[in-house]
Amino acid sequence: MTHKAGRHFLQIPGPTNVPDRVLRAIDMPTMDHRGPEFQALGKRVLAGIRTIFQTKNPVIIYPASGTGAWEAALVNTLSPGDLCLMYETGHFASLWKKLAERLGLRTEFIAGDWRHGADAAAIGARLQADTAHEIKAVCVVHNETSTGCVSPIKAVRDAIDAAGHPALLLVDTISSLGSLDYRHDAWGVDVTIGGSQKGLMLPPGLSFNAVSDKALAAQETAGLPRSYWAWDEMLAANENGFFTYTPATNLLYGLDAAIDLLHEEGLEQVFARHQRHGAATRAAVEAWGLEVLCAEPSHHSGSLTAVMMPEGKGADALRHTILQRFDMSLGAGLSKVADKIFRIGHLGDFNDLTLIGTLGGVEMGLKSAGVKHRSGGVEAAMAVLEAGHAAENRQAAE
Repeated sequence: MTHKAGRHFLQIPGPTNVPDRVLRAIDMPTMDHRGPEFQALGKRVLAGIRTIFQTKNPVIIYPASGTGAWEAALVNTLSPGDLCLMYETGHFASLWKKLAERLGLRTEFIAGDWRHGADAAAIGARLQADTAHEIKAVCVVHNETSTGCVSPIKAVRDAIDAAGHPALLLVDTISSLGSLDYRHDAWGVDVTIGGSQKGLMLPPGLSFNAVSDKALAAQETAGLPRSYWAWDEMLAANENGFFTYTPATNLLYGLDAAIDLLHEEGLEQVFARHQRHGAATRAAVEAWGLEVLCAEPSHHSGSLTAVMMPEGKGADALRHTILQRFDMSLGAGLSKVADKIFRIGHLGDFNDLTLIGTLGGVEMGLKSAGVKHRSGGVEAAMAVLEAGHAAENRQAAE
């Protein structure tokens, strides 16, 4: 094997780079998950994770990927044959729909073009028409990882309320939690789904359900079978800092460290950093003469940017060139946009210099792969970053 000097640039939209402090925390010796030392850790992370979801209600932690948390949200609140209203924001919204159908739920998909977030008005209009209240849940992906489009969750909640509809609101925040502003309580979400491997800066392996009082009441009558995912037994064990089965103890050490890191930076500063990096990336894309997949500026993501390839050029060939020449991984296009786009992840443990290195690798890759573009993307991104810092300094001085 040939050694490549320097570190690999992992710039996919998750899993993201894990900070050294989190890695060192995970490297702790395995402990007795029924003992007092673990109990203290369990209580600490179960309380701390609520602050990241911005909720006073419980957050259930599973040793699972985000797909597990999707399933947990559905089986704890719904019954066989219940109708879920879902919005086609992209690949992951489509996968969630498929999972719901496998569980024996009925789904209605509001068609989307993969270039916008969910349309709250369209959701509201459908609920207005559902006078029999046949729809039991509205399921929306907050930040669609396949497209870089953000859905306006507060507007969706307002649309549900304006329709006077009792449907539960279930939201996927797998690629926005810990990166984009998200408020479980203030936005009236009933179940929020999260994962460890993106904005939380952990390896894959933990997933989350933040639950409202309404969702907790729904589990009393939900008829879908559940055992591993059951909230009731898990919440009872969590009261004392424990779990109903063997938890991912070392990842919980890492979660404890990650929560501390987010609060040491400050959540508002974390959100502002991601917005700044998203804006700088889009400035680079525009300077290159390429097009961002997300067509609605108010839906632009601070977690990632999906970039459309020029006609006749494949994104996978470009990604391959960049990996081979510059040792950097970029996200692939998925299903409907396979080989048509590449995705730049700019979330998690990520700073200005990392972004400039990433964009420099993309610009060099475009040239190496023979993709028609203009130069100057890196300079355009630098100008946005400088303006953003200047604005923050003025705010701090006021």
